[in-house]
Amino acid sequence: MKPVVRCVWAPVGVRPVAHGHHRFEWLYVTAFVSPATGECFWYISNGVSKPFFEAVLATFAEESGAGRDRIIVLVLDNAGWHGESNLKVPDGIRLLFLPPYTPELQPAEHLWEVVDEPIINQHIADIDTLGAIIAERCVQLANDHQTIKGRAGFHWWPKITKTN
Repeated sequence: MKPVVRCVWAPVGVRPVAHGHHRFEWLYVTAFVSPATGECFWYISNGVSKPFFEAVLATFAEESGAGRDRIIVLVLDNAGWHGESNLKVPDGIRLLFLPPYTPELQPAEHLWEVVDEPIINQHIADIDTLGAIIAERCVQLANDHQTIKGRAGFHWWPKITKTN
């Protein structure tokens, strides 16, 4: 519930006000994104853990059609709940871990600014309202492949390949 604050324009000599109430309730957004196509999958939760990540991976594999005919390589950071030990990875999903301390290489990291847009400099009264606003924003972004490609599609990112 900590407010997302960004710079705003204000008349000279007037200090802009951004209302907020620092409370610690957590809302987590997990995103799987294809930088080449802009296709993305969004999941919202109130916590993260290895069992949760395992369940999200299974859901993602099913929704994205991962399997024998579609292999998806997921690039992950080194968050504790992403670790491979005792993690059940669904068929069709391959995990590739980034070097430590390189979040700028993670395509999904560049999406958080656009996810936060509707709540910038806003006071959100409760976690349910925040969840509804973020869920609506994720639905909008899921249908806006060009914005996603523009944020996550690095020029050096590998192109999609199809093997016969």
